[in-house]
Amino acid sequence: MSKIWIVAADASRARFFTADKPVSALNEIETLSNPEARLHEGDLVSDRGGRGGNGGAAHNYSTGNEAKQEAANRFAAEVCKHLEKGRHSHSFGKLYVMAAPHFLGLLRKHQSDALRGLVSDEIASDLTTQSPERIRAQLPEYL
Repeated sequence: MSKIWIVAADASRARFFTADKPVSALNEIETLSNPEARLHEGDLVSDRGGRGGNGGAAHNYSTGNEAKQEAANRFAAEVCKHLEKGRHSHSFGKLYVMAAPHFLGLLRKHQSDALRGLVSDEIASDLTTQSPERIRAQLPEYL
C-alpha cells in the first residue's frame, strides 16, 4: 500500500494521479467534473424571487453566490467520497491535496479523520489545468 495519490482540484474539476514511488512520474487515473461551477448564478437558480409586488418597494437581496457556493460544496463532498473509496480499498497510503484555496477549505470540511490522517501535504494552489509534469514539480522532491 505504498502507492501515492495526488488530487488537483478546484470547484469545477478534480484530477486524480498516482505515483508508485516517491520519485515516480505522475499517472492520471481519473477526472471528476462539476459543470455547475462554470454556470452563472442566475443559471443555477430556477425560482428566484425578484422585486416585490409592493409597488417596487420590496427587493430580494442576496449575496449573489449562494447557488455557486452550494454547488462547490456538493462537489467537494463528491471528491472526498471518491477519496474515501480509495482509502477503503487501500489504493493509497499517502495523499497530497492541491486545490484552489477556497476549495481546499471545502475539501477539509468533508474529509473524515481517517482520510485526513493520510494527507501528507496540502498545497493551496489551483493546478487543475497544468500538465502532470508541472503538478509533479509543485510536490516535495521526495513525496
